[in-house]
Parts: sequence; structure tokens; C-alpha cells
Amino acid sequence: MKEKADGVRTLIPARIDRLPWSPFHTRMVIALGVAWILDGLEITVASAIADTLTKPETLALSSTAVGLLATVYLIGEVVGALWFGHLSDRLGRRKLFMITLGVYLVGSGLTAFTLGNGTGWLVFLYLTRFIAGMGIGGEYAAINSAIDELIPARYRGRVDIAVNGTYWAGAVLGTLGSYVLLNHVELSLGWRLGFLIGPVLGLVILVVRRHLPESPRWQIMHGRNDEAEETIKGIEQEVEKESGSALPAVDEKKAIEVKPAEQIGYLALARVLFREYPSRAVLGATLMITQSFLYNAIFFTYTLVLGKFYGVPSEVTPLYLIAFAVGNLVGPFTIGHLFDTIGRRRMLFLTYAVSGALLAVTAVLFYSGVLNAVTQTIAWCVIFFFASAGASAAYLTVSEIFPLEVRAKAIGVFFAIAQCFGALGPVIYGALIGTGDQPGRLFVGYLVGAVIMIGGGLVARFLAVDAENKSLEDIALPLSATARRSHTRAEGAGSPFKT
Repeated sequence: MKEKADGVRTLIPARIDRLPWSPFHTRMVIALGVAWILDGLEITVASAIADTLTKPETLALSSTAVGLLATVYLIGEVVGALWFGHLSDRLGRRKLFMITLGVYLVGSGLTAFTLGNGTGWLVFLYLTRFIAGMGIGGEYAAINSAIDELIPARYRGRVDIAVNGTYWAGAVLGTLGSYVLLNHVELSLGWRLGFLIGPVLGLVILVVRRHLPESPRWQIMHGRNDEAEETIKGIEQEVEKESGSALPAVDEKKAIEVKPAEQIGYLALARVLFREYPSRAVLGATLMITQSFLYNAIFFTYTLVLGKFYGVPSEVTPLYLIAFAVGNLVGPFTIGHLFDTIGRRRMLFLTYAVSGALLAVTAVLFYSGVLNAVTQTIAWCVIFFFASAGASAAYLTVSEIFPLEVRAKAIGVFFAIAQCFGALGPVIYGALIGTGDQPGRLFVGYLVGAVIMIGGGLVARFLAVDAENKSLEDIALPLSATARRSHTRAEGAGSPFKT
């Protein structure tokens, strides 16, 4: 790393990308990737416990009051993603992935200590759900940034997709935990223990995260040159020790020149997105909105479909949800590597379009009355095998196609947009389900969902960035770069935004 009057010439991005996979990377992915497990666990536990909270021996809440819990949690996620995304770009990835996990621990842990249903206790309950949501929303922004900046380019796609897919491992844990607690523990205690499952897991992970380094990419972009060099040397020494072999030298031609980044707020981010990266902004918004709408629409109303149309008792529905979650978990783990080999553009199109087409076929079968609870669940598992990989790749996309200085904020913005649109899904599809006596309405809803997903796939086909096996700096050069390697910062060759 060479100091210059107007900045610094550095090989740090290239040094990160030339690292072989090592136990260091495995520990990092486990410690950071738990964010998605916690979110899946939290939402599943809250959904499973919802009916329990209306009973006299628990909090005796009204159905409206219980329904508001999910809304408050989602609002917390949006606020957390935006606020902590800003802080992650400003203060660093490491500080924020410690803070956001701590915020979640406090919020979810305190939820279990709601002792009544009076006005004061209701305010306390909603506040704790809001705080828990803020922590998880912040995790999405800080963690996606850290993983992308520390994982070598050739592994980034499959790792990020697999990590995002572990949301469904959390859903399985939440479903199993809730099923056991609500059926084998006194209700007044069982629902409280349910909300403590996540914090217990989070406490363990908090200890592991203490030993993870800051992103040296973030350090170098913020003028912390000595710290960046110390961090990358520490990582290299750890990798060499664990692999038992010396790392190869890095070609000096891969160096970039940067100067410390200025603080960039959300108004400046909007200019970056829509002036320099308009098609990428459209791509990110489309992928995130379409997958969020479909997922929230189907997942949050699935037990209603089982009960209203197939007569499945409520105490049995967790078993169907486990099967649904497993199908979602398998997809990213089995075909995630294809996003690094076949490529982002082709796989985004295929996963979105195939899941949309399969949803249309399932809609026809549903309306024809040839499905039962088991075959309907099998159909969902097949559909979301593809949709889950595509949805995980949407998070990967928005985390790698924008410059480092605004990466966490960009993730926060697109996550917030997705959550806002996704929140409409359960409301719309819940109304379409109604009392279960008009399958035609839900049939139309499923067809609309299919068209939305196929539309997302078509947008990806034409606008997706071929980011596979490329350094983050080759995909989107940092705003603070003073010397550029054979490309501009803008979206493509011939762009009018050359700098």
C-alpha cells in the first residue's frame, strides 16, 4: 500500500479475492450468517404463538392486537435497515454487526417479560417487537456488506445465496421449538420461552463475532490505511497457517487508487442510484419487490389455505410448514453455486421465471380441485425450491452492484422497499382466501403472483449484471477511486457518466 498526496494505491481488494477458502471464512460465514436464521426463527415463532396470545391463560389479546405485532416488527425491520445501514457505511461493518445483534437480543428477550395486557404492557410489548425488528433489519444491511467484502470473488455468489437461504433453517427451528413448547409446556410459560430461543442462540454468536475483523475494504475507503494493512495481514497469516501453504503474490496491475470517502447521506445515495446506476436501481427494486410480495403472500397465508380449503386442523399445520421450509432451504444450497458458474443473469431469469410458471400450473390444479393438503404442499416445495434461490440472489444482487461507500445504505433502501410492498401480500391474499368458499378468487391471485415473478425474471434477463467471479471493484468501482482500471464507474461501456 503506497501513500499518495491525493489518496492511496492499494492491492487490498485483490489480496482478499486471491485467498483460498479456509476455516477463517467458514467461521465468519457461520458467525454472520446467523442473522437470517434469527429472522426466520423470530417470524415463525411469532406466527406460531399468535393464536396462543389470545387465550386467557396468556395475555388474552384481541386478534387485531396480535395481528399488529407482525406489522410493528416489519416496521422495525424497515427503520432498522435504513438507520443501521447508514451507520454501517459511516462507522464500519464490525461495529454495526455487533450493535445490531445486541439490539435484537434486547428486543426479543424483553418481549418474553410482558406481564399483562393493560395499556402500559401493550406499549411495552409493541416496543420490544419494534426493537427486535430494528435489530434484524440492521443485520441485513451490515451483514450482507461484510460478507461480500470479505469473501473471495469466486465464492461470493454461492456463499451469499446459501447464507440468505438459511432464513428457512430458522423457520424450521422456530416451528419445531414452538410446536414442542406450546404442546408440552404450560401455555403461560411456553410462549415466553419461544421468544427466548433466538436470544439464547444470539448470545452464543455474539461471542464468536467479537473475534471477527473489520472489512479492510471499508477501512481503506475511510482513510484507515494502517488499520487496513494490519487487518489484511492478519487474515492472510491466519489463512496461511490453516492451509499450510504460502499465498501467491498479487499482480500490481490489480491495484486501485482511492482517497478517503466523504460521508454520503440518503439524498446523495439517490443521486448515485438514479444518475449513475439507473438500470441497476430498477433491477434491484424489481427483484426485491417481486420476491418479497410472493413470499409474504404465500407464507403468511399458507396455514389459512390449509385450514379453509383442505380442512387441516391448526395443531397439525406446523408439520406442513416444516416441509415448506425445508423445500426453501434446499434450493439455495443445491443450486446456489450455479450463480457463480452459469452466471447471475441466466440463473436469476431461470429461478424467477420457472417459479412463476410452476405457480401458474399449481393455480390451475388448485382451481380444478385435484390437489389436497399433501400435494399442495409438495407443489409449494417445488415452486419455492427455485424461488428461494432467486430470492436469496436478489439480496446478493443489491449487495454487490453498488459502490462500497453506499453498499449498506443501498441494501437498507431496497430491503425497506421490499418489505413495504411485501406487507401488502398477506392482506391481499388473506382477503382472497376469505372463508374458503370462493377458490376462483385465490386462483386469480395465484396467477397474478405468477405474472409478477415472471416479470421479475424478464427484468433480470435484460438488466442483470454479470458479476460472477468478479471483484466488487470491477462490478462497481468505489466513488472514492482516483484511478480506474479499464472501465468507468457508470453502468456500461459508452455511458454518458464517465468520470
